[in-house]
Amino acid sequence: MTTAIEGTDLQHRYAYINGIRMHYVEAGAGELVVLLHGFPEFWYSWRHQIRALAAHCRVIAPDLRGYNETENAPPYDIETLEADVIALIRHAGEESAHIVGHDWGGAVAWMLAIRHPERVRSLVVCNLPHPAVFQRAVRRPRQLLRSWYMVFFQLPWLPERVLAAGRYHRLARKMIRECRPGTFTREDVNAYLEAWRRQGLGGGINWYRALARRRPQLPNPVPLVVAPTTLIWGDADAYLGKELTEGTERHVADLTVHHLPGVSHWVQQEAPAEVNTYLLQHLERVGALA
Repeated sequence: MTTAIEGTDLQHRYAYINGIRMHYVEAGAGELVVLLHGFPEFWYSWRHQIRALAAHCRVIAPDLRGYNETENAPPYDIETLEADVIALIRHAGEESAHIVGHDWGGAVAWMLAIRHPERVRSLVVCNLPHPAVFQRAVRRPRQLLRSWYMVFFQLPWLPERVLAAGRYHRLARKMIRECRPGTFTREDVNAYLEAWRRQGLGGGINWYRALARRRPQLPNPVPLVVAPTTLIWGDADAYLGKELTEGTERHVADLTVHHLPGVSHWVQQEAPAEVNTYLLQHLERVGALA
């Protein structure tokens, strides 16, 4: 397992929280920033951001429930996933944090900001729409076709087998093909393969299954997100169209949106310099930089 990030004093830690043993990495000092990865990733997807942020902030990046070194245990509903993050923040000795999420981590981040605003000092989401925007969009044929995999993941055992084909080399090649050349080094690919082989991707797939069984209940009316929010979007996302950023301003009191043309769903890995710039600008704007 890749345990070091060049130029960063990175600590691997474990916490017993919300009924599971959670692995996370920590670096830096200052205001707390929590980085939440997506599917099918793990903490390492934030390697470029950890290096940039740790010079100014205290950064924590967990393996979320069911991924890599964090225990794979039910339930997987969104309320439990929110509670995992809240428990991690409190384990770190804080009551709130700056939350940064990508993909499924972005979904958890949005719901924290909506239902637990007292826990979110500020919010950055990468390539995941506000849940109210997505609930409207997923009814449209174009987005429904892009989200076909969410239906496939409802099948028993088959999705796990398909993703594990070739000992996960096929999945790694798919991610590489979707990104600009040079996004993933051989070391990066090996880190992903080792993480996926550790306990499979059944935990992450179960997040989708839990979502289908019980969709998260948004308050009616949906309250404004009051935390200062930045939305970063790779416009070449094969799964979530850039039009999903439209209408976000109706749900967020203080919103900044950055589009990255030609960049895929794996935005923070494919365009780390741009994403890091926007992250640091956001944290400077909210007074979080040391």
